[in-house]
Amino acid sequence: FGTQLLELDCQRTRDGVVVVSHDQNLQRQAGQDQNIRELDYAVRPPGAFSHGSDRRIPRLEEIFQKFPNVPVNVEIKQDDEELIRQVADLVRRYRRSHITVWASFQSKILEKCRAANPDMPYIFSVQRGLLLLLLYYTGLLPFVRLPESFLQFPLPSIINRCRRTPGSHGQEGAWSQDSWVLPRTLFTSAPSPQVLLWVLNEEKDFEEAFSYGVSGVMSDYPTLLRHYLDTHPPPGQDTTEE
Repeated sequence: FGTQLLELDCQRTRDGVVVVSHDQNLQRQAGQDQNIRELDYAVRPPGAFSHGSDRRIPRLEEIFQKFPNVPVNVEIKQDDEELIRQVADLVRRYRRSHITVWASFQSKILEKCRAANPDMPYIFSVQRGLLLLLLYYTGLLPFVRLPESFLQFPLPSIINRCRRTPGSHGQEGAWSQDSWVLPRTLFTSAPSPQVLLWVLNEEKDFEEAFSYGVSGVMSDYPTLLRHYLDTHPPPGQDTTEE
């Protein structure tokens, strides 16, 4: 699909295998109300997908083996020090610290990730993202060195679309929120991290996101995104696949 970055979440099974799964609980993915940490890897249930024949929940190591040169964004949702240590060890074993990104929106977890492998780039936590906005609005951003490499943020219009109900502020209020949270000049301010917006699954969202001049977008539908980019090639932008 021409994907330039894989975004994934990691969990740890009861017998210590690091697997790729968005959710800790398997109800949504496999139709079973069980937690991954309570199951051995060998007895994990198959995933429930709309198409395709491979329904296994893959190991993180398999991803590194199959895509040795593709950057991978690894999100850690659980405050699990053993999981963090194992991910860090796998990254070192496959010599891919420079192309594997630590991701967590919780500062406490991200600090543990950085301690486990400080050679990996990492994203802004929620707290640090608020600091970034404060620096931007006070005019100090160009003068402050920020160690984070990526800012990952949901497209605000998607949030507004989900939250908008009859009697709310409507389109005008939603646009005001977009403008406040995503000022276009934030993405061109120096020093500025790479900005990735998520999760975009409609063409109108692709168009809006690239109009901001962001570095890339995350999508659950890489084929749809690939088609959009082939017909609307943005100069110098990356695409990512969840």
